[in-house]
Amino acid sequence: MSRRIHQQPPPPANDAVARQLSLPLDEFSVQPHGIPRARRVFTNRNLKMSNISWVGFDMDYTLAIYDQAAMDQLSIEATIDKLILRGYPEFIKDMPQATDFPVRGILIDKRFGHILKMDRYKHVAKGYHGFRKLSKDELHALYHSKKIRPATPRYHWIDTLYALSEAAVYAAAVEALEKKGYAVDYARLFTDIRESIDEAHRDGTILNAVMGNLPKYVIRDPNLAPTLHKLRSAGKRMFVLTNSRWQYTDVMMTYLLGGAMSEYPHWKNFFDIVICAATKPAFFQERRPLLERDGDKVKQATLPLERGKVYEGGNLLDLERALGVTGDQVLYVGDHIYGDILRSKKESAWRTAMIMQELETEVLAYESIKDDLARTEQLEEARERLEDELRFFQMRFKELSRALDGKHDGKHDGKHGGGLAASEQEAERGRVKRGVERIRGRMRLVDAELTTLENRTDDRFHKYWGSLLKEANEQSSFGAQVEEYACVYTSRVSNLLSYSPQQYFRSPRDVMAHEIGE
Repeated sequence: MSRRIHQQPPPPANDAVARQLSLPLDEFSVQPHGIPRARRVFTNRNLKMSNISWVGFDMDYTLAIYDQAAMDQLSIEATIDKLILRGYPEFIKDMPQATDFPVRGILIDKRFGHILKMDRYKHVAKGYHGFRKLSKDELHALYHSKKIRPATPRYHWIDTLYALSEAAVYAAAVEALEKKGYAVDYARLFTDIRESIDEAHRDGTILNAVMGNLPKYVIRDPNLAPTLHKLRSAGKRMFVLTNSRWQYTDVMMTYLLGGAMSEYPHWKNFFDIVICAATKPAFFQERRPLLERDGDKVKQATLPLERGKVYEGGNLLDLERALGVTGDQVLYVGDHIYGDILRSKKESAWRTAMIMQELETEVLAYESIKDDLARTEQLEEARERLEDELRFFQMRFKELSRALDGKHDGKHDGKHGGGLAASEQEAERGRVKRGVERIRGRMRLVDAELTTLENRTDDRFHKYWGSLLKEANEQSSFGAQVEEYACVYTSRVSNLLSYSPQQYFRSPRDVMAHEIGE
């Protein structure tokens, strides 16, 4: 993928044209954007909302925004209880934890018990064993000599907010068990953690706790209902497509939308179709039957699908037939980079909008480091100039050395010495050598300051992993997926309220490396 940057266009060649354009463009440029940057919708691929007939929504972490710290703590405690029932030692109940340790896009290496972050090229840039940061030498020895294959059973992606607690428990358990002298089977440990958290969801341990105290775990967005109303008022039709079961969906959506607007007596009135238990990503890949729920019973659904009814299961082809539109007239809004965004993009022509709760923090951190980024750019340019100077002086040093060696051997080659006498060449070689040493010293200072700035920048984003979407000068592996598969992305559904339902979201100009700079 190429790099997207905002670049100032060159001035018009014709002075008359420039004079004609300057006034209106200047007038527009001083107008404030009006939308805080952290609440904007960002565009990877041009999207004309006027071409969208249907807007579909996932529920969890999309329509429903969870308090992540509270949810992680609930999941961690439930998982640890299940692990102890599986035979793990009681002391893990009191082991040190860090709910703020994991981020999306990290990779579990089940062979060595490491947790890794990669850039867009699958280069491992950071890693931890437990809460111990792996050194560059350790990373190089394990991951830089051959290609990483994340899709193999050895690895597991942490790509949803729901899964962050898995990584938190894994890091804490590796640390605690090894400190107590246990020989840890890293793959078995991760499997037990995954099965334990899945069991805690299936048996109601987690879901019942959430439903029993929704204000603790769910952030009720007052702008959600007006956003959905604005889309409906513009003629958009809407559906819910969630993996959650009907009972949980009804409780959650009632909390989010029930009584929010008098025009909608029930939350289902906001939507034309409601599909629960969709089993994404299988929904996009398999031909599972679409069922209609009638109380506690389900039966085969028939077309056309009716507003106010509840459906379960189903598949992409049947839903598209029910919607009666071609794929690119559907915008699907979700949070799961694989289950919602990647699979819908690969299996259909649906347009995609990704919800990232973390984006608000990410954008604010980016805003806070602008001075550091500007200084980093200056230092990188200075390093390039120093490298050019170093190459010149090194070449000159080699020329002088060859000329002097030739004279010592009785071979006189004036072209390398520039016609200088041997003593003059010796003196110049000394000056060149001192110049090389000075440049190398300046380069070491530049590199040291760049390292300081890089560490400070990482700390502004996340104390363990740095930026969610970037890794050094590259996109992170997660950031690359967001750019490739999400047409637009934003921090919450209600951010759409600030835009016209017919908005034309335009992506920045796609610039390749050879187009940057002079």
